[in-house]
Amino acid sequence: MVDEMNHAEMKEFHVGDVVTATVTEVKEKEAFANAGYKVDAVIPISELSSLHVEKVSDVLTEGEEREFKVIKVGDDELVLSLRAAIADKAWEELKQKYENDEIIEAEVKEVVKGGLVVDVGVRGFIPASLVERHYVEDFSDYKGRTLRMKIIEMDPEENKLILSQRAVLDEEVEAKKKELLESLQVGEIVTGTVQRLTDFGAFVDIGGVDGLVHISQMAHHRVETPADVVKEGDEIEVKILAVDQESERVSLSIKETLPDPWTTIEGKIKPGDVIEGEVKRLVSFGAFVEVAPGVEGLVHISQIANRHIGTPNEVLEEGQTVQAKVLDIHPSQERISLSIRALEETKTTDEKVEKESQPEEDHSGFSLGDMIGDQLKKYKK
Repeated sequence: MVDEMNHAEMKEFHVGDVVTATVTEVKEKEAFANAGYKVDAVIPISELSSLHVEKVSDVLTEGEEREFKVIKVGDDELVLSLRAAIADKAWEELKQKYENDEIIEAEVKEVVKGGLVVDVGVRGFIPASLVERHYVEDFSDYKGRTLRMKIIEMDPEENKLILSQRAVLDEEVEAKKKELLESLQVGEIVTGTVQRLTDFGAFVDIGGVDGLVHISQMAHHRVETPADVVKEGDEIEVKILAVDQESERVSLSIKETLPDPWTTIEGKIKPGDVIEGEVKRLVSFGAFVEVAPGVEGLVHISQIANRHIGTPNEVLEEGQTVQAKVLDIHPSQERISLSIRALEETKTTDEKVEKESQPEEDHSGFSLGDMIGDQLKKYKK
């Protein structure tokens, strides 16, 4: 009678069923559970988790009730899997998160060759290249860290789940960049860090966005190479010239943050002054001479020499230091007229005057003293 009642109350099990069972015994490599079958079900240690488990007691305790998946059933045998039951639910949840592009969080359980392993109900793998935005040489201190990730690839049939923390970080950087671009104001002066130098300028990080300081905007004077003004890692002030949010381009200027050199020379250089400078450029109509940092004056071709010349380079060469006389100056118009010829003419005139002021020499062989002396001798006689 009892046997008949027990047989009547006994549940029917099929492979793939998910059942609730109570853990009755925990051993080192397996556990047993009462699922309502004629014998206690066996749960092998390999069926506890998608990751490696040292001992069963790390996962199950006697008396707890859990859901398991039937993986084998026979007359006197019932084998259950905790790992499979968890995985079924996990894949469903992961599929929804993948479709919704959601962020998932998980603790790093293992550091393996090529990346990191996490447990999200199933084994998830983060390739080394998808952990950070920068290169990481040693991942040993990542074990135990909780990471925020997005699903890059998933295949439940192959039990394959590829995750990326870098995807989350990239999106955050892009969002911050967009927010910063929207907040930037043309004419605003901000602080930035020089990231890299090129032949045509310097790229400066102004808080998440790289802006370009073109070589023409590096100083008031002509710059041969950006390295003459800044170096990588320098913290500098720059003025925002233009912002293009669509292309994410920002034009910056160092020059606009510096005092106008023409205002610094006002009142210090006057017509008639003789000043020294370096020949910066030779053009068909004259030479531009730098007389102060960022301030160039023009020596017209007619003012280069006191003789007729066809081109300025007959007399001058770039890089040469010369002296010139200031003929005219208009700082507000950024113009200085200079003359080298005027100094040559002055020098020639001075030499002529000096020559004319010298007493003429008597080439007869007699001096004035000799003549007077002879007369005195005659008088005494």
